[in-house]
Amino acid sequence: MPPKKIAFIFLFLNVILLNSTFAQKNTEVDKIVAKYPKSFASTEKLADKIEGDFSSDYDRARAIYSWIAFNIKYDFNAFLNPPRTQGFSYSSEAEKQRKIKQINDNLIQKTFTSKKAVCEGFTALYQHLASLMGIKCEIIRGDSKISVRDIGRKTTSSNHAWNMVLIDKKWRLVDVTWGQGYYDSSKGRMVNDFSPIYFDTDPDYFFAKHFPDSGTFLGDGLSKDDFLNGPLIYNKTIENDYRIKTPDSGIIEAKRGDKITFEIKNVSKSNQVFYLNKRNQPVKIQNAKEKRGGLEFQILYDTNVGEYITIFVDTNSIVSFKIISK
Repeated sequence: MPPKKIAFIFLFLNVILLNSTFAQKNTEVDKIVAKYPKSFASTEKLADKIEGDFSSDYDRARAIYSWIAFNIKYDFNAFLNPPRTQGFSYSSEAEKQRKIKQINDNLIQKTFTSKKAVCEGFTALYQHLASLMGIKCEIIRGDSKISVRDIGRKTTSSNHAWNMVLIDKKWRLVDVTWGQGYYDSSKGRMVNDFSPIYFDTDPDYFFAKHFPDSGTFLGDGLSKDDFLNGPLIYNKTIENDYRIKTPDSGIIEAKRGDKITFEIKNVSKSNQVFYLNKRNQPVKIQNAKEKRGGLEFQILYDTNVGEYITIFVDTNSIVSFKIISK
């Protein structure tokens, strides 16, 4: 992971906006894995346990995700104080590859035994366990979008890592780092809160928050401009399949007195929809109308609206936009 200047990977997601109950979030695979020991004698023993309990590659890949998310914690101290890059010398390509493998093996073992890591450790352990079960898995490095300040950024940076796993001839997107929890800025500590939504995530949602360094791993039609200028979506958006139809850009140009139109799929009048003004006071949406399986409404861009506007549904943040005054 690059030095401190990189964006906090997922660390400013609001504590209130991510919580839901264990029973609501977990599949049968997760419930079985939750009863596993927190420690195994080796990664091979853990892989054997998963292979014995689950017969399909999909369930095994999910079990790896669940066990890591339940048991490996994000090392926030290491994130703030990253170790120096480990260099080495070599006299041949074979020796170079051996030393790279040794460094990676050490990272995997450290993550597995210490039960803490940053994203490199999470992804390396996930890939290792998948390989023990004969499941093809890649580590992808790239940019992540986690703050309103990321809306409209000019460039991407390599500040995060995730996995892609091949199951039933289809590459599945996996971010187990984000599946294990989040940083609670009000308490100054990490909070363990298992989230299943970053296993086999819908690419439309995943690539709204991730952009790979290599074009080899781009989704269909994904562009750097779309990523940088798109709106910021949140965990609950993915969990409840709230599709942001309008505006289609995360940057809204408006002048005072304009009414900005929003349309969000899978929301209805039975939901409480509001936004926060620049004094962080909730403003309830009054003019919403149901349209095409969603809700359409307008917000008046007046002096009470700040630089960013975040839409909430039933107390959960759903989407944020940046507003530029004309």
